[in-house]
Amino acid sequence: MLPLWLGDYVSAPTRGTVAATVYGSLGSYDLADFLACWPRLHRQALAALGKHRIHPSAFIHPQAIVGDDVIIGPDVKVWEFSTVRKGSVLCAGAQIGFNCEVTAAFVGEDTVLGHRIGLNRTIIGREAHLSAQVTIAAINMAPDIRTPDRDVIIRTETGIYRTGTPHFGAVLGDHTQTGNSISLGPGLAVGRHCRINSGVSLAIRTVPDHSTVTAPYATRAHIHPQRVRE
Repeated sequence: MLPLWLGDYVSAPTRGTVAATVYGSLGSYDLADFLACWPRLHRQALAALGKHRIHPSAFIHPQAIVGDDVIIGPDVKVWEFSTVRKGSVLCAGAQIGFNCEVTAAFVGEDTVLGHRIGLNRTIIGREAHLSAQVTIAAINMAPDIRTPDRDVIIRTETGIYRTGTPHFGAVLGDHTQTGNSISLGPGLAVGRHCRINSGVSLAIRTVPDHSTVTAPYATRAHIHPQRVRE
């Protein structure tokens, strides 16, 4: 199995105290290796930051919820009714909009999550923009979905890439843009400068740099007259 280097998709942080932690070398990791040691690496980053895990310039709305193990860089904004938890990292300049849920995710520098974005076990590069109602799922369907029993895979041009874990959503490359009402993952790797149009459902594959993904039905809508009862 050929490696899937995170540095081919996302840029490591370069600003703020987050850049001085293990996350500063994010690009040097193969995806499966990173997922395997992510909890340990995050504990190391928390230990290095100590009481400075949330930068004083960050804005957190009083009606937002931020977990005790979350790292937040400078000039980050987390707006009302959003939840950031379970070892997530928000790099410098990231913006988390209204009513988002960010769980065990890495959000790159200056990336914007619009409204009602749900991330789980996902890595997003810098200067990405997710518009509204985008969900990234991190587990396969199972007889008991509370205990997923199949590792997530990604279909690549060279064969099957095995992440080694039943919990992985997606890697979204730097400068990715999305429309709304989109379902992604599990098992997705999207290259840099990609656009994902509204209505797309996509999982278990890679998307090359500079691609546009459209929903197959987006241009095939049919309009029929209603039957009017007299």
